[in-house]
Amino acid sequence: MVSASAWAQPPTRTELIENLVSGVDRYNPNNVSILEDYLYHQIRSEEYDCLANLAILKLYQFNPDLYNPDVVINILIKALTSSPFPDFNLCISLLDERPIGLNPDEPDPLPTLLPLITSLHNLLQQCRFPAFWSLYLSEKAESLRDNYTVECVGFEDAVRRVVVQAVNAAFKRISGDRLSTYLNLSGDDLTAFVKNLGWDVDASGVYVIPPNPDNQIVSTVVQENIQLPQLTKIITHAAQTV
Repeated sequence: MVSASAWAQPPTRTELIENLVSGVDRYNPNNVSILEDYLYHQIRSEEYDCLANLAILKLYQFNPDLYNPDVVINILIKALTSSPFPDFNLCISLLDERPIGLNPDEPDPLPTLLPLITSLHNLLQQCRFPAFWSLYLSEKAESLRDNYTVECVGFEDAVRRVVVQAVNAAFKRISGDRLSTYLNLSGDDLTAFVKNLGWDVDASGVYVIPPNPDNQIVSTVVQENIQLPQLTKIITHAAQTV
């Protein structure tokens, strides 16, 4: 899981991008092409920089003529697997005034794909992983897969990392069949993936999740100290209300 400090300032962020994101030049529309190139670097390299991508959306808000729907869709795809951070909702909040149909010769794909991407995000947040894969692999999402996520290196593995976070937090043991539907992997692919996680498997095909702070039940003892003057006030108040 990425730390909050690494989220705010990824170690892969260059000094140039840092100046564009945090400096006085962040609202300069002349810099949008640099930030867009940086986004496509993230798409190709599995790196991720939410604040830099939000800066693009903010520039689009202030400068509607710069709007590029393909860039917006790629930003949303990267934000889709940012759990547990609220990146996706932050991005959506900057799209309320997005321009539509500025160029009739090039139809805007965002109005069609935005409900689909939002549905995928909701399914991930709700931990409805089999439903996520069913929708993602459906004919309805064919355009998204063929034109966008196919270019996003490691997208499906990023989704699986979200799944692993949830399984780590909720399970001590999970059957191979169930995990297969969560990860959309089976056979040797599932075995290799789980091996890299370091999980053990028993003879019945049940995977054992290593103990961690989230999947261990720890009893908590709460001790309250009530002083005599406080108790006297409570009794007096109770007597007055009878």
